[in-house]
Amino acid sequence: MKRFIRLFCMMLCVGVLAACSKVPAGHVGVKVYLLGGSKGVDAEELGTGRYWIGINEELYLFPTFTQNYTWTKNPDASGAEDESISFQTVEGLSVNADIGISYHIQPDKVTEIFQKYRKGIDEITDLYLRNMVRDALVTASSYRSIETVYGAGKADLIAEVEQMVRSQVEPIGIIVEKIYWVGELRLPQNVVDAINAKIQATQMAAQRQNEVAQAKAEADKAVEAARGEAEARLTVAKAEADAIRIKGEALRQNPGVISLSAIEKWDGKLPVYTSGGDAVPFLQLPKPTQ
Repeated sequence: MKRFIRLFCMMLCVGVLAACSKVPAGHVGVKVYLLGGSKGVDAEELGTGRYWIGINEELYLFPTFTQNYTWTKNPDASGAEDESISFQTVEGLSVNADIGISYHIQPDKVTEIFQKYRKGIDEITDLYLRNMVRDALVTASSYRSIETVYGAGKADLIAEVEQMVRSQVEPIGIIVEKIYWVGELRLPQNVVDAINAKIQATQMAAQRQNEVAQAKAEADKAVEAARGEAEARLTVAKAEADAIRIKGEALRQNPGVISLSAIEKWDGKLPVYTSGGDAVPFLQLPKPTQ
């Protein structure tokens, strides 16, 4: 009999433990009453541990660490089908994109979050947060051109979307860390071709301008070089002319300098051959007396 009682107690304990639900580390639990007058949400968040969950009660788990989720066109690890988000530019052109989000929940706001959405974390992500991101994209892109969205303005667009979603959910305890593009934006092919053609034309025009500027710079350089060379030659010519003028003036004022210079250069030898009209250098013969 005692053995039977012990076995019964053991089975009862196992059943009690089996009926208890676990709130793992990094999570906060919210216990919900399904029936009766107290139907609603338990005002106290349940921390890490095991808790008795009755037949008319249900436990929702909310992770408090960072959650990452992507809404993509192709099925991902979650097995979901096309979750990509489409929006339109100011021209009415449709753009499709894969979007990612990172966020976490404040532990002390879990009850408030559940009271607002009455859903678990997965449903909140897939339904409410996705709708917020989509609506923000539609609003922010409605006054942007396709070239802005497809080009450098893409970062500004997603930053504005992030700020809009953050301002909606932060007061209730959902902290958006980042909203980001996943891969390239998808546009109609004819639009992509037109944008690429315009970009190419702009680049070619810029290249032509650079070539013209370079040619002008080289021409200016050649002109400056020619001007410098001409000025240098003129300076040399003026210097030579001044030297000749000064030398001539000096010789006119000092005629004996020529004879002196010739004497300094004479080697002392008389010419071997002379013609009848040649004079013997530097010899001034006295005139014969009569």
